[in-house]
Amino acid sequence: MVMASLLSLPSSSFSSSCSSSALLYSAKAQSFPRKGLTLHLTRFLIVNSLSSPGSETLPPAVQNFWKWVCDKGVISAKSPPVMPGIVPEGLGLVAQRNISRNEVVLEVPKKFWINSDTVAASEIGKVFGGLKPWISIALFLIREKARENSPLRCYLDILPETTDSTIYWSEEELSELQGTQLLSTTLGVKEYVQSEFLKVEQEVILPQKNLFPTPITLDDFLWAFGTLRSRAFSRLRGQNLVLIPVADLINHSPSIITEEYAWESKQAGLFSKDLLFSLRTPVYVKPGEQVLIQYDIGKSNAELALDYGFIESRPERNAYTLTLEISESDPFFGDKLDIAESNGLGETAYFDIILGCSLPPAMLPYLRLVALGGTDAFLLESIFRNKVWGHLELPVSRANEELICRVVRDACKSALSGYHTTIEEDEKLRNGVNLVPRLEIAVGIRAGEKKVLEQIDGIFRERELELDVLEYYQERRLKDLGLVGEQGEIIFWESN
Repeated sequence: MVMASLLSLPSSSFSSSCSSSALLYSAKAQSFPRKGLTLHLTRFLIVNSLSSPGSETLPPAVQNFWKWVCDKGVISAKSPPVMPGIVPEGLGLVAQRNISRNEVVLEVPKKFWINSDTVAASEIGKVFGGLKPWISIALFLIREKARENSPLRCYLDILPETTDSTIYWSEEELSELQGTQLLSTTLGVKEYVQSEFLKVEQEVILPQKNLFPTPITLDDFLWAFGTLRSRAFSRLRGQNLVLIPVADLINHSPSIITEEYAWESKQAGLFSKDLLFSLRTPVYVKPGEQVLIQYDIGKSNAELALDYGFIESRPERNAYTLTLEISESDPFFGDKLDIAESNGLGETAYFDIILGCSLPPAMLPYLRLVALGGTDAFLLESIFRNKVWGHLELPVSRANEELICRVVRDACKSALSGYHTTIEEDEKLRNGVNLVPRLEIAVGIRAGEKKVLEQIDGIFRERELELDVLEYYQERRLKDLGLVGEQGEIIFWESN
């Protein structure tokens, strides 16, 4: 989830803030639900042909890597369906023949995977045993990279030193993200990585410095973090952080929109306990074309920029996260929290609003719950507990609805004021001269966020115009009791 601007909405004043919320990323950083790239640019081109698909056309480091892969039996050298190739993104996998849709293009035995098991089985496994999985693998990569005789030398030599991920941007480049949630997220992630480095430096690196050929710096640690963030596969039968040599050369295509993952782990044979990493192409590929997959259809442009260093032009990749919370100072805090938790939410709730899409279903009920007070507070009584969420799915009262509209609109206006450019200025830049990749990312991100904010503001602006015609709880209740006619008039009965 991208870092959210915080809307703290106590029932009394509904005060709002668009400053960055506390870092949420750290809790997710350990699992790395990611898939990787090599050297992505923001333009996605298919390689129509190669002058020669043979490995002799590749740079020496890539030739050595391919020879190592074949010699070790990672892949068959006889007639592989794919080989490394020079592509617009840097390195990629290029088809050597016609490849059918969903055909397996690569199978890598588990013994060649790099994961926490690899670290545990190494000579430094006991030292790294108590560390978070990603930290132990990061230190392992850094150590192997510094060893000239590392068995992974050929693989490590083709890994990029940097990508266009925002974690590698300079201060000047990051200034182009002013006002964006991505900037807050990026700074938060870098702060998290630094704190983890300082901790592991004191606990492991310095006490065990004889295990490391050269001193380890924060830049080394950030490199390893970015490598794992961009290249690691997940969802592999309990393996949540795995580097797969060769397979991690696979690049992303925005034109592939399938939600199915193109990789899996499976048994090597019917009676074998060994696992294989299997990679397949989701589309038909001709010889000389690059084999591409969809990294994650659910990621926003901010997440793509943070993880891989590219964005897409599709509108639905643009998102903005609103963070709503029940204030502890709210006199009904306990009741509201109980209702929220009973409906799968909590004291703080995060809602991703996507460009061109409607609001998340639970957002309006949660907003109404947070704003509930005054004469509407009777809905918080225990007698309504099993039905209150259903009531919150519809307007409660004019005052409640007007309040949530005002607070959300004020928050949107405040957030929009934090950007140093307008949407029109961003679009003019994007349609003008060719931008360097990182500036293109920055312009795309801030334009996308602003469009979503304007969309949110527009939704609640329209809702404000409907306040006089909306049907509220009391009217619905009177109708249920048969006390309101078809035209909304109150019906009175005279006693005999």
